[in-house]
Amino acid sequence: MNSYTIGADISKDHIDLHRLPDGARSRITNNKSGFKAFVTWLGTNPVERIVFEPTGPYHKAFETALSGHMLAFSKVNPRRVRRFAELVGKRAKTDRADAEVLARFGQMLEPRIQQPNDETMNELKALHVARNGLVKDRTAARNRSKMQTIDLLKHQNTQRLKHIEAQIKAVDAAILQRIQASVPLKARFDILVSIPGISTISASALLIEMPELGTLDEKAAASLAGLAPITRQSGKWNGKSFIGGGRAMLRQALYMPALVATRFNPDMERKYQLMIKAGKPKKLAITAIMRKLVVLANLLIRKQRKWTPKSA
Repeated sequence: MNSYTIGADISKDHIDLHRLPDGARSRITNNKSGFKAFVTWLGTNPVERIVFEPTGPYHKAFETALSGHMLAFSKVNPRRVRRFAELVGKRAKTDRADAEVLARFGQMLEPRIQQPNDETMNELKALHVARNGLVKDRTAARNRSKMQTIDLLKHQNTQRLKHIEAQIKAVDAAILQRIQASVPLKARFDILVSIPGISTISASALLIEMPELGTLDEKAAASLAGLAPITRQSGKWNGKSFIGGGRAMLRQALYMPALVATRFNPDMERKYQLMIKAGKPKKLAITAIMRKLVVLANLLIRKQRKWTPKSA
C-alpha cells in the first residue's frame, strides 16, 4: 500500500488538497462536513503526514479534526515553503498550486511530525497571543505620552495605560492559573523558574512557545528557537555566522532572561564575561546566553530536575 503525503492549502471557506504519490486532488469545505469528506477521500491507505501552513483561526478546526482521527501532521513555516516553491520552479500562486507545493515539500523534506495541543495548551496560546498584543498597545501608549501636550489627551492616555496594565495582569493570572492546574505543566514550570534569570512570565512564555522542551537534543532545541549559528563558508572565504529562522516569539521571550542571567546566574555570568573579555560584541554574547538558556531548560526538563549551581 502507498503511504500518502498530503498538502493542504487552508483558507477561510475551503481547503485544497494534493496527495502524493498518486497526484490526486480534492477541495473540501473548511467545516465538520468537509473534514468528514476528507477522511472518506483518504480511504484506507496509511498517511505519512499532512502538511499545512498555520493560518490564524482558519487552520485550528482542521488541526483538531486531524488529531481526532490520529492523523500525523506538520505545520510548516510559509517562508520556507515559498523558498522551496521557487527552488523547484513553482512560481504560480493559486490554492491548487500551493497544495501541490506543500505535498512536495512534505515528501522531499519530511518536516517534523507535531503533537496536537490539548485544550489547555490551545487556551494558553490564545492568552499569550493576547498578552503580546497588549504589550504592543502599552508600548504605543507610552510613546504617545511623550508627545502629547493637551491635558485632556494626557489624562485619557494615562487612563488607557492603567487599563492596559490591568488587562495584562489579568491575562498573566489566567495563564498562571491554567499552568498550576495542570500537573505536567506545573512540574515543567517549577523547573524553569528554578533557573536564575527566568521569571514566571518568561517560564510561561517558554512553555507556551516551545511545548517540545524536554524532548529535543541540544542542537534541535537551539535550532527551534532560531539560535543555532548558521555557518557561511566557501573555499578559503569565511563569513560571519548568524542566527535566523526558528520562532521569533520564543527568542523575544529569552532576551530579558538572558540579560538577567548575565548578572544573577553564576554559570551564565562566567560565560558572558569570558566572551566580553575575548572581544566579542555584547549582542553576540547575549545571543550565546539565550542559546545556553534554552539548551539548559531543555536538558533539565528532560532529566526532570531543578537547576542547581555547579560546585566549585
